[in-house]
Amino acid sequence: MEGRCMKCGSQKAMIDTVMTRTARGTYMAKGKCESCGTTVCKICSKDTAESLVSSGEVKKGY
Repeated sequence: MEGRCMKCGSQKAMIDTVMTRTARGTYMAKGKCESCGTTVCKICSKDTAESLVSSGEVKKGY
């Protein structure tokens, strides 16, 4: 899964990714940038979040 790293300034692959839910109920994938180690987040729809968790690409954290 990829997300935008603010430190690197481009789309980077995330490692140790966990799917969480925000206070408003939206789904968010949080992980670390493979290059610099900065936290990277990506907002996802419910369908996308459930498919990523069921495929084993990300861990379920909610």
